[in-house]
Amino acid sequence: MLKDKKTKDTPKEVKVVKRSRKPRVVKEDDLFYFIDSDTIKSEKITAPRYSYWRSVFKVFFKKKTNIVLLSSLILMILVALIFPLFCPYNPNENVNLTDSYNQSPAAAMNMFGGFSLKYLLGTGSIGNSIFYGIWASTQTSILLAIVCATINMTVGIILGAVWGYSKKFDAVMMVIYNIVANVPYILVVSVLVYVIGSGFWSFVLAMTMTGWMGIAYFFRTQVIIIRDREYNLASKCLGTPIVRVVTKNVLPFLTSVIVTILASELPSYIGAEVFLSYIGIGLSATVPSLGRMIQEAQTAFIMFPWAFWPPVAIASIVTIILYVVGQNLADASDPRTHM
Repeated sequence: MLKDKKTKDTPKEVKVVKRSRKPRVVKEDDLFYFIDSDTIKSEKITAPRYSYWRSVFKVFFKKKTNIVLLSSLILMILVALIFPLFCPYNPNENVNLTDSYNQSPAAAMNMFGGFSLKYLLGTGSIGNSIFYGIWASTQTSILLAIVCATINMTVGIILGAVWGYSKKFDAVMMVIYNIVANVPYILVVSVLVYVIGSGFWSFVLAMTMTGWMGIAYFFRTQVIIIRDREYNLASKCLGTPIVRVVTKNVLPFLTSVIVTILASELPSYIGAEVFLSYIGIGLSATVPSLGRMIQEAQTAFIMFPWAFWPPVAIASIVTIILYVVGQNLADASDPRTHM
């Protein structure tokens, strides 16, 4: 049998099938990608925005004790400001009822018909409600501290800054300061209260007549320390007015110092009012105050402790919270704690 030569000699055609490969798509963020050269964008520095006061409060609220103390202080201030508006305090409302004098909480509630928020702490020496009196007195003390601190701090900071920069003003103010500083502050306030009266605004005037001078002298010293630094000298050479140098360069540098002084000033006015009212030369009898309540109950604090210890406790709590919160806020306002 003959074989076909074509089929024997010719090799078979082999079909080579090439695998089709799809082109790989390379994303720009996988390897390298081209960017345009932009001179404007290259000059920009990417950095997070910095806010001084946001950083201050961030540091301040890191401590849970600050949150608790500040919440307690705000609550006490709101109660002291709002509560007397709805429950006015009248110390002479039961003056004709001699049986209501110095009554314990239980006895006062039985006398006036059961449980009442008004007699939650009993009655005082003339039948007055101690609970209502405490919040009315706390309102007076807080308002007095805020008003006096605002006046003394404002006048003291402004005059202290000018005092530290102006040599002519410094020569005059040093003579006045040396005279006034040698007279005890309590003595000055006592004499002024006797001369101008013992009302609320008269007492504010007595507390602020010379109260700003110590603050101004302290800031005068701080301004002298930093007034001749390089950036202040550069501002002077560029013709910057002194007022602008003080407001833009000096006072922002002293922010933590200002907060520290304010932290000690606020409770000091409450303490001064309580002390002066306690010794009988504070606010008048028509103005409710914690010092007067303590002074009226001091003779019988063993027999009637409910009339003596509540105002003492409130005055102590408000003063301590104000001082601690203020000092912690002063520490948080120091830029070195913002790292």
